[in-house]
Amino acid sequence: MTEPTISQLPPMPDDWQRALAVVAHPDDLEYGCSAAIASWTDAGREVAYVLATRGEAGIAPLAPAECGPLREREQIASAAVVGVSAVEFLDHRDGVIEYGPTLRRDIAAAIRRHRPELVITLNHRDTWDGTYWNTPDHVAVGRAVLDAAGDAGNRWIFPELTEQGLEPWDGVRWVAVAGSDTPTHAVDAADGLERAVRSLLAHRTYIEALTDEDPETYARGLLTRSAEETGKRFGGRPAVAFELFPRATA
Repeated sequence: MTEPTISQLPPMPDDWQRALAVVAHPDDLEYGCSAAIASWTDAGREVAYVLATRGEAGIAPLAPAECGPLREREQIASAAVVGVSAVEFLDHRDGVIEYGPTLRRDIAAAIRRHRPELVITLNHRDTWDGTYWNTPDHVAVGRAVLDAAGDAGNRWIFPELTEQGLEPWDGVRWVAVAGSDTPTHAVDAADGLERAVRSLLAHRTYIEALTDEDPETYARGLLTRSAEETGKRFGGRPAVAFELFPRATA
């Protein structure tokens, strides 16, 4: 019996210089996306991170006042592993991020500050792979990123940003969603995979609270399996998948 042909994912566009990754929590980018970021920074592209929260509700044994600063430090160290030095926190409350104008405004402001051509976020849909329920924070931030990419270019949406010196930025060409059930493109992860593992390992306190497995075994196994699975649709090369939303032209 002939095995069914697996549809291949085309490579992500590479004709851009600046990207902004906007997610809800520390560690969100490290679960499968940072290998792509490492390859981009290797190529001389600029990538900045914006986190909606400091992840202060993410480790059950730690009170938020202790957990937030710890996870902030781990995130900054994690970003540095893949060549990212600009890491910002918007200080929305972990676990109860609300989709709405305030979140959209804060993300639009970040887009105006960093002026990216590519914006990256995490799965904004209700489930992972149609099976596991997504968290409200991921849904809220992902949806807000898609909206804020347009808000950032409109002078009359959030005019207070212009008054603060943040001029509109209409240069976002794509929003790329990591962790999507319906990916459209991929990035070769071979050269960035080892640093992606080390980047995830920088969240050691979080990982140790999450699993009894050895942290390096856990991180390496999880990221390698994901990259190899995506690679089946990318010519057999380990890869990171994205659902790419191009800017509307009308």
